[in-house]
Amino acid sequence: MKIVHFIDHLDLRRGGPAGAVVALANAMAERSHQVIVTTTTARDTPASWGPGGAQPACIALPTLRARMLSPPAIAQLRELMRGADVVHLHGVWEPSNAQVARLARRMRIPYFVSLRGMLDDWSMDQRWLKKRIYWLLSGRRYLARAAVVHCTARLELRQSKKWFPQRLGRVLYNLMDLRQFHSMPGRELACKKWPVLSTDRPKLLFLSRLSSKKGLEHLISAAAILTKQAAASASAAPIVMIAGTGDDAYANECRDLAAELGIASSVHFVGHVGGAEKISLLQACDLFVLPTSQENFGFVFFEALASGLPVVTTNLIDTAGEIEASGGGFIVPQSAESIAAACTNALAERAALEAKGRAGRAWTFENLDSNTIAAAFESLYREYSLEGVSFRDCVLAKAGASDVCASSDR
Repeated sequence: MKIVHFIDHLDLRRGGPAGAVVALANAMAERSHQVIVTTTTARDTPASWGPGGAQPACIALPTLRARMLSPPAIAQLRELMRGADVVHLHGVWEPSNAQVARLARRMRIPYFVSLRGMLDDWSMDQRWLKKRIYWLLSGRRYLARAAVVHCTARLELRQSKKWFPQRLGRVLYNLMDLRQFHSMPGRELACKKWPVLSTDRPKLLFLSRLSSKKGLEHLISAAAILTKQAAASASAAPIVMIAGTGDDAYANECRDLAAELGIASSVHFVGHVGGAEKISLLQACDLFVLPTSQENFGFVFFEALASGLPVVTTNLIDTAGEIEASGGGFIVPQSAESIAAACTNALAERAALEAKGRAGRAWTFENLDSNTIAAAFESLYREYSLEGVSFRDCVLAKAGASDVCASSDR
């Protein structure tokens, strides 16, 4: 098959969607499909990608104001999409996505849309008026005329299905390349870079974008509670490692909060961490704590579990059921008190904590196997790909002739 992806940005600093596209594109190329990734920002294109066909090709497209694709970009995209079996779009709110979908309809190519959590209840409450105006103008049509609307968890589908015809929704976990977690670097690499990790103090890790959505202030407040408890019991107070970049103003607010609570010396902002250093950092800590307000999948949860690191997170995420079922997670309300209580319980018994780490790691490798998920995506693409069938017949056969997909602009 020829598979064309479009994502507004290929920038790993801006969260998980870019990583999901890279992993999926690599997996499909390894299965001998021709894969082209189109984007407006190709910052983190893997060095191995190129035009040879054995690896995905990444094409950066020029934009106008408001990040809309320019007429030359549309013409270039039309040539890239010629002969494509499917087009896979990632995201909802970028006007460029609607442009690509419109072009796919005109070329009679079925298109998939991965929501990436953008229709979750929490997400829809952010800038709600602007989103509802856009929804009425083009968003509703964009999704209603898709062949498939892809969600990465059952809870994401449950929340978002009110916004598109329910028959379109399909749930597939994000594809993760777990090979890097089979043979891990060990904690020594992280301990050498950050000597504070070599102490016997409990180590709590936050690894994500620095954004108010992620709830870092709850972790810092929880750490202050744990520090007071440690002082009362003459035990070791925790260290908080904060890895990530993002909103500088929010990061400064969190630094000020740590100072105000008297734990600034125990809170370490270490910036962006990737590659082997990230895995080593996961191995060197005792708990991964992300008190987030919303995640549709959350790669970092499963990276922590794959590293054998138990997870503490909130009941506001779409994969809360999966993390709890893994045996390696603690799911709590989003409050400093709940997070502190979960950390206290988790750290109380070292053998039990290590057992949870092993359980989470085993669950991740069993349920997020790359080959299994790649095969599921491949099967879904084939189910809806052209392969000699017209776009209209392909989609209407699934929907029934009275469905909205019978619109005349195809």
